[in-house]
Amino acid sequence: MFSFWNEITFANPNFFWLLLLLPMMLIWYVLRIKKQQGSVKVSTLTGFESSLFSYFRHSTFALRLIALAALITAIARPQTSLSWQDVTTEGIDIVISMDISGSMLAEDFKPNRLEASKNIAMEFIRNRPYDRMGLVIFGGESFTQCPLTSDHDVLLNLFGGVQNGIIEDGTAIGMGLATAVNRLKDSQATSKVIILLTDGVNNAGSIPPLTAAEIAREFGVRVYTIGIGTTGTAPTPYKDQFGRTQYQDVPVRIDEETMAQISEMADGKYFRAKNNKELEQIYVEIDKLEKSKINVTDYRKKGEQFLPFALIAALLLGIEFLLTKTIFRTVV
Repeated sequence: MFSFWNEITFANPNFFWLLLLLPMMLIWYVLRIKKQQGSVKVSTLTGFESSLFSYFRHSTFALRLIALAALITAIARPQTSLSWQDVTTEGIDIVISMDISGSMLAEDFKPNRLEASKNIAMEFIRNRPYDRMGLVIFGGESFTQCPLTSDHDVLLNLFGGVQNGIIEDGTAIGMGLATAVNRLKDSQATSKVIILLTDGVNNAGSIPPLTAAEIAREFGVRVYTIGIGTTGTAPTPYKDQFGRTQYQDVPVRIDEETMAQISEMADGKYFRAKNNKELEQIYVEIDKLEKSKINVTDYRKKGEQFLPFALIAALLLGIEFLLTKTIFRTVV
């Protein structure tokens, strides 16, 4: 019932000012009843006991007030509205190509570079519901973890399973970029984008990074590159001979020159993230740079609901008329 009233609107709400007549009518009725009353002195009340009907002698006036309120509501034209939307998108196809090499376990990011990169990228995916997105991972080789999909729940689940060690170790930046381009080359999207994230220098794979950048340019793919890692050294875990986790400070080496060249060649931009906050801001900036075009058309259909109120008013007035002409004919 409450949900019904939440959906009701009124085409002529100004008619509700007529409800102010109801308390005025009630005051008039009370004054009239008092004016009609008199007093008679008698020796006994025997024979003057009130009948049951006399207790309800004011019910006809109450029915009249309720009927008038229902009639005013009907005149105000209550309506229910049904609305829906047609959404037309000119989406963007985005592939995230992520380095999962051993150096991504360094803990200059919290909890480490890899987990921070995953968490922030997953939030980026959630904020772009209208785009198809995919995921490529690379170490010493590259692998498509998830092809382009509009089912972001599937993509996010696959993202959660990414961890160091599931592919050969190393840093094949060129292979990671080339695999991502291969996933986008046949796309018909208005914009094709790769976000390439790494913390190192290309040291594996059969395709040089700049060659992969040329391929991206030929297929009209824009590439944003992100170098992740603090300056100087970063605490990195390793296992000693007894299997215990130890830490050593490992120098941070990012081939920023090559990363910048890749982005320049592929009409993108290079970013450097030295902590979690900077990485979050980079994704925010990319989100602003790559906005999908969304056309939303609203449709609304209204249904008239005055009839129930008009019927209630007619029914109550009919009952009031019958009572006045029958039961309460000599009482009122």
